[in-house]
Amino acid sequence: LIHVGLCTGTPPAMGDQDLPGVLVSGLEGPHGICEDHIGDLQKHFTLVTLQEFLENNTRFGPKVQAVYIWGGKPAVTQELLQSLPSLKIIASAGAGLDHLDLKLIASCGVKVANTPQAVSSPTADMGMALLLAAARRVVEGHRLAIAPDTENFSTNWMGQEVTGATLGIIGMGSIGYKIAQRAKAFEMKILYHNRKRRKLEEEEAVGATYCESLDDLLQRSDFVLLAVSLTPQTQRLIGKRELNLMKPTAILVNIGRGLLVDQDALVQALQTGVIKGAALDVTHPEPLPRDHPLLKLENVTLTPHAGSATHQARRQMMENLVASILASLHGLPIPNEVRLNWDNSVA
Repeated sequence: LIHVGLCTGTPPAMGDQDLPGVLVSGLEGPHGICEDHIGDLQKHFTLVTLQEFLENNTRFGPKVQAVYIWGGKPAVTQELLQSLPSLKIIASAGAGLDHLDLKLIASCGVKVANTPQAVSSPTADMGMALLLAAARRVVEGHRLAIAPDTENFSTNWMGQEVTGATLGIIGMGSIGYKIAQRAKAFEMKILYHNRKRRKLEEEEAVGATYCESLDDLLQRSDFVLLAVSLTPQTQRLIGKRELNLMKPTAILVNIGRGLLVDQDALVQALQTGVIKGAALDVTHPEPLPRDHPLLKLENVTLTPHAGSATHQARRQMMENLVASILASLHGLPIPNEVRLNWDNSVA
């Protein structure tokens, strides 16, 4: 078992072997857990990397009591679940759950926890950043400003006004609501479409108007922002028909999941002027193939699925996951536990 020492680089104490085993994707590299968090995690757990586990699952399998998912990895399959007889909880960083088969996990008697509170503010910040960047053509302006052949700045190089514009939020959970709070400060008119309507006092606090009809929201909005979870019902929620309902001056912002949007239809809409532009923190796949047409369009702003990517949020996520794992191992109520309804939807 490979350990990384705490800060000083010293090897772990022998007593660490008595700590509960936690399976992680790796301790380094782009798909490993955050290296800054390893010391904190090793105060509570013996970390077992996926590679170590695969090389000797008979040794490590019985010791692993939790799976720590960071950046969607390691993947939780039926084979993995069957090879972890002591597993009590899967703790997944972030709010999205589309990478987990919750019904399968529940059938194995394993709990699930995530970190919705830790990601809501930074993801809402990213939503507003993308909205502003697309509206005011920040990335295009940067390219223009630094281009070697730029001799003059045209006074007729313009973007879209944000103040006073209509924002349609699809998905009014914690992230969507925080976006509404930020949009209120920009004096935006706020519409929202959600599976369940918010309480009247919550609507009034941000000046939001509920649209029971998604079509109505799409037709009225200057900016359409996707902050909804990916489920079988929301996959390709925005397709050719929905894009055609939007204003030709409208901008689509997606901070949810790439599969919420029919990307082929989006490319066509952007190329033909059906909508003005798009700002996407998420795509499918991630990253896009380097020859994908979305990468070549001037009216698209792309970021690398960085909604929660702040040092502060990532540390909070780690601390929340640790708290959930420890509660599970001690038989206590699990913070941020994900529960299924009778129809297998998330409670």
